[in-house]
Amino acid sequence: MTETPALRADEFWEARYRDGGRVWSGRPNALLVREAGDLVPGSALDLGCGEGADAVWLASRGWRTTGVDISPTALERAARHAVEAGVSDRTVWERHVLGETFPAGSFDLVNAQYLQSPVALDQQRILRRAAAAVAAGGTLLIVMHAGWPSWQSEPPFEAEFPTLRGVLDELALPQADWTVETLETVRRVNVSPEGVEGFRDDHVWRIRRSDA
Repeated sequence: MTETPALRADEFWEARYRDGGRVWSGRPNALLVREAGDLVPGSALDLGCGEGADAVWLASRGWRTTGVDISPTALERAARHAVEAGVSDRTVWERHVLGETFPAGSFDLVNAQYLQSPVALDQQRILRRAAAAVAAGGTLLIVMHAGWPSWQSEPPFEAEFPTLRGVLDELALPQADWTVETLETVRRVNVSPEGVEGFRDDHVWRIRRSDA
């Protein structure tokens, strides 16, 4: 998405979480549940974890999960969610300005859900680092919006949405080392804040690294 220059990314996201109540539903993203539900639990990295719903869901299924976000307020809420869900012993929370800093180590699952932003975000650099953090035999899962909701007649800001092939080309993963298991556009029901029914398309990439 196109950068809005008036605000830095850390200022924008911290204000969004700090200046209001809960931002997200507290439920895991449906496409994470669909794509990761059959994976054997190990170590997981959740990029842009927000208030922690995906990371807590993974931890509840036995994953040792590191959740990363730019907003301290979001991370505080995520940690509380983990305590309430009884999985605080399987979750770690780290603040990173992705694109500048990145968690150390390798992971059996790297989950990147909707890493799209109206403010500065080096998406290509982040996704390449995400791929590099996948352990042998592990999985990279990316989900991103493919466009605006059907009811969005006037987009709130200028945005460039990814294509399925475009993201694969940007990742430039060696075919000998990686297998694309899911490459799909999914249409889901999406209702506007005013109650207008519609839909939104999301792109899904699930890519497995070879064991070698």
